[in-house]
Amino acid sequence: MAALFTLVGQLRLVGLALVVMGGVHVVLPRLIDWPRDLAGTSLLTRQVSYAHLFFIGLTCVLLGLLPLALAPDLLAGTRLGSALLLGQTLFWGLRWAFQFTVFPARLWRGDRLRTAAHIGLAVLWTWVTAVFGYALAITM
Repeated sequence: MAALFTLVGQLRLVGLALVVMGGVHVVLPRLIDWPRDLAGTSLLTRQVSYAHLFFIGLTCVLLGLLPLALAPDLLAGTRLGSALLLGQTLFWGLRWAFQFTVFPARLWRGDRLRTAAHIGLAVLWTWVTAVFGYALAITM
């Protein structure tokens, strides 16, 4: 249990969380009612939306597998490990910023489920970015 609180443990937990997040993309369209929302759009728009959703989910899984499987290698202080940590920190840091700039409060305020999702995702992206950022800082 104590191993979960080490940096290797935190990197692995972050990796697991990202793999799960990628898997959530399988059911996400139904959770946010995309079929109804996209029904009035062209077939091309629907297909592009679902294709992008697939690749976002796949990206989450692949970015999660890195720390899940290779946490010690990421912390070894190599140029490649540092570059991967830098990329992860920037990617998830931007996702954190989007949580507060792209999704205005009017999208979630007043709806208990969406408010909980907003808060949960804000915490998730803060934790993910902090873990990668800290790992990057100690390997440089």
